[in-house]
This record gives sequence, C-alpha cells and structure tokens, in this order.
Amino acid sequence: MPLALMPLVLALAAAAPMPPAAPAPDPLRATDAQMQWWREARFGLFIHWGPVSIAGTEIGWSRGGERRGTGGTGEIPVEVYDNLYKKFNPVRFDAAEWVAIAKAAGMKYLVFTSRHHDGFSMFDTKLSDYKITASPFGRDVVKELGDACRAAGLRFGLYYSPPDWHHPDYRTERHGRFIEFLHGQLRELCTGYGTVDIIWFDGLGGSAADWGSARLIPMIRQLQPGVIINNRAGLPCDHDTPEQEIGRFQRGRAWESCITICRQWAWKPNDALKSLRECIHTLVRCAGGDGNLLLNVGPMPAGEIEPRQVARLKEIGAWLAAHGESIYGTRGGPFIPGPWGASTCKGNNVYVHVLDWSRAADGLVLPPLPGKIVRSAVLTGGAAQVAQSPDAITIAVAPKDRDPIDTLVVLTLDGPAEDIAPIAAASGSLAAGKKARASNVYMGNPAHGPDKAVDDDDGTRWATDAGVKEAWLEIDLGAPMTFDRAAISEEYDRVTAFELRAKQGDAWAAFFKGDRIGRRGAFSFPAVTAQVVRLQILSARDGPTIWEFQLFKAR
Repeated sequence: MPLALMPLVLALAAAAPMPPAAPAPDPLRATDAQMQWWREARFGLFIHWGPVSIAGTEIGWSRGGERRGTGGTGEIPVEVYDNLYKKFNPVRFDAAEWVAIAKAAGMKYLVFTSRHHDGFSMFDTKLSDYKITASPFGRDVVKELGDACRAAGLRFGLYYSPPDWHHPDYRTERHGRFIEFLHGQLRELCTGYGTVDIIWFDGLGGSAADWGSARLIPMIRQLQPGVIINNRAGLPCDHDTPEQEIGRFQRGRAWESCITICRQWAWKPNDALKSLRECIHTLVRCAGGDGNLLLNVGPMPAGEIEPRQVARLKEIGAWLAAHGESIYGTRGGPFIPGPWGASTCKGNNVYVHVLDWSRAADGLVLPPLPGKIVRSAVLTGGAAQVAQSPDAITIAVAPKDRDPIDTLVVLTLDGPAEDIAPIAAASGSLAAGKKARASNVYMGNPAHGPDKAVDDDDGTRWATDAGVKEAWLEIDLGAPMTFDRAAISEEYDRVTAFELRAKQGDAWAAFFKGDRIGRRGAFSFPAVTAQVVRLQILSARDGPTIWEFQLFKAR
C-alpha cells in the first residue's frame, strides 16, 4: 500500500463502528447453552433421606420444637428427633446401586438432600458436628453419591435447605452469623465434592436478604460455572419448581415439577405407591407442558430404596426405552395439554399422547396446524386414521389399539414442529367459560376463584381455605342443557364424598353420588337437563381444590 494512503485507511478504520461487545454473563442466571442438557433430560431422581427414616415420618416437618420463621411443630419431640442420628447406621447403602436404579428408570440426573430443614448434614461439613460422619455410619453420603453419579455419567445435584431449625443462630438477632454458616456450607459443597450440576434450594418462601442470596448465587456460579439453580433462594435464577403438582404450559421459562412416587417425601412404611399409569401420565404432562419431572423416592433406614419403588421405577424405564423419543430432547406443544392428554415435538414430529379417550370416543379432535401432515404412525401399536382440514385435525384409533396407559401417535409434518405457536384444544365442556360461584375461595384470592374451574386450563384451579370440610361449586350454563357425563380433576385427593346436583325450581336434586374424585375423575349418569348445576362436596380431609369441572352433551 502506498504510504500516502496510510493516513486515510487509518482514519476510516477509526471511524468504523466497533462490533458490539458480547454481554457479560449474568452471575444470577445460567446461560441458554448451560440449560440445554437439563431441558433435554426431562426426567430426574429426587432423594429425600436422613436419620428420620428410622422413625418413618416426614423429613424435617415431623421434628418437634420451635420452627422460627415458619411456625408449627412436629410430632416427634425435638430431643428424640435430634438424636436419631446416633442410631443411624445404614450399612446397606450403596451409592452405585442407587445410581443404577436411576439409570434403569430412564432418569438423566439425580438430586440428593444434602441438608433438610432439620439441619442434619448428610456430608462431612467442617462447620457442624450434627452430620452423617458423626453417626455410627461415619461415611460421607454426598461424596459417595457424587462419585457414583459421575462414574456412571449421571448428572449430580444437591438439595440444600437455607432454613435450619436446628441451628441456634437461625432467625435470631444473630442471624447474620447463620448466613455466614450457610454460605460456608455451600462453599464446602461446591469445592470438595467434584462437579455439581444442580443446586436445588428449598427456602420456604424466604427472601433473598434472608439468605444473602445476592452474593451467595454468584459465589456458587464462580465455584461451579455450569451449575443450574432453582428459584427457592429468594431469586428467580434458572427454573421454577411446582411442588406435588404438574406445572402449567410454559415455554418462556424453564420449570420442573417435584413429585413423590408415594405420598411422603421421606420413607414411610406401607405408604401409598403411585401406579405406573399415574407416573407415566405425570411425566408426559410435564414434558407436554415444556417442563421436567423430578420424581422422589425415600430410601429405608438401612440404606436401600424400597423394592416396590424400585420395581415401579424400572417399569417407567421400560416405557421410556420404548417411547423415550417422545420425551427426551422435545419441547412441549404445539397442542397445549388438556384433559385428553398432551403433545411434545422434536424436529418435524409432533407426538400426540392420548391419555384419556372418554371425551373422544369417536376420535380426538385437535385444532388445525399450519404445517401439512405428511405421515402418521401409532408408536404404541396398531393404526390411526388421521384427517386434516383447515378447521381441525381428527385422530381416530380403534378401541383395540388404544393403549391403556398412553396411545402415542406421531404426526410428521412438512416443516419444523417446534416453530408452531402453542395452541389449545377446546374441551367441548358445556361448562367452559360459564358463570361460576363457590361457597369458599382460598384467602379470598381471585387467582383461586370458582371461574378457574371452568376455564379449560389445567394450570389453574378453584381452591378453598385450609380446614374446609364441606364446599360447593355452582355453574350457570346460561340456558337449560342436556348432559350425561362429567369430568372433574381434583388435586391432593382430599374429597371423600360428593354429589352432583341440578337446580329444579328452587330445590336441588342429586343426580350422581360418589366418594373419591381423583386427578382425572370421569363420571357417567342418565341424561340430565338443567341450567344450574352444583358440585356439592359433602366431606373432605382438608380444603378441597378443583382444577377443572366439565359437563358434556348427552350423546
């Protein structure tokens, strides 16, 4: 280049706009790239375990004594609960066996309780003597489990409770010292136990200030750069955590439902075990809502996971071995989950999980898709007749080919399915969107009002106050209508007796009586014509809550 042109070139270079600098990483959030493996995994194992397994009661919550910041007390005297560890010697604990069980279940990660609200540390903390290495067992469970996970290629996560009902400084005038203790334990877990993929806080509604989270979270990310952190330390962090319920459809923010395989988080003798059908439906509905499922087991006092729980986990794994393509690496949608089931998508495929044919006896009718269906198949066996029009998609499967757990139909489109905006299928309920009243609403909060039971949204619910034993939900259909079926979805299985009643003049006449409603209750009866209908809850163990109340036109 001639030297005479050099000043001009340098001047032009100086005037040219510089490319924008890459944004600095947010110390409070994982990046999309860091979240990718977790989103694709969809399914993990939660483990609640500690000396409380000796008593067979709930971890933390059964401890007597004061619960500063929370209130209430448990059934085991504090002097008994706090000394259970002196008898805790789980000689049959085998970390590799636990990990093998998780892998056999088709799970991709494991989250273990390093310390619950009762303050007992399941690792060799140097900051407290109330720990597993001070028990007769004497071994560091967290270390053994982390090593076993990494050896088997399973992602490893740690549950940690910021509240600590055992610590003398917790929520006292010395709470600042407790925060330093909390941070010190997290520093131990993030520096002495290899790679930690997940930190799962359980802060009982505490604020970020309560735990010093504004500096705690960046410290954890500095020590474990790829870690994923949930939303229970007073900051949103990386994902939401619906508990003992399936999260609502949500693509914009990651979420994970934590749900027990029995009823109690910790081991309980003869606890009610969920059926394979219920477990698969829960997993499918989580994936269909674009969320993960963290399914919990509670090991027994000697260290084994209960054999019947292991058997159920392996049954789930067998189902995933056959149909995991419809769960792993998918996104929820494009059809938003409804009473009929849920859908997932990956590439050009839409996986339609039909979980309930009772509302689609002549074929499942779904909203139209912008893409063309080029082929279809029933992955669970048999054949489907699929009809596509500008107004709807109809999927018909002969009764003999309907899988008793999940009839899985894959629709292959002529373009990417994940690019399709989510669409909801109308339930066909005569009650949908109609005027609703109720005898009681939880804390008077409109977010739990009676209209939420008739909004065709499985993610909203009518709820009543704690302690309510009787309640009613009333629907005005706007005009007399004839119906012969009802679908009611209840949370927590609290209702023990109920009636469906129709208003005839000024009186009410019962046309159906039952006891348990359940998560997906379906009820048939001789055709009834009425304008105003009530779900009369005659008895419940505690405040009942209803996700959806639906009535269907007589056939």
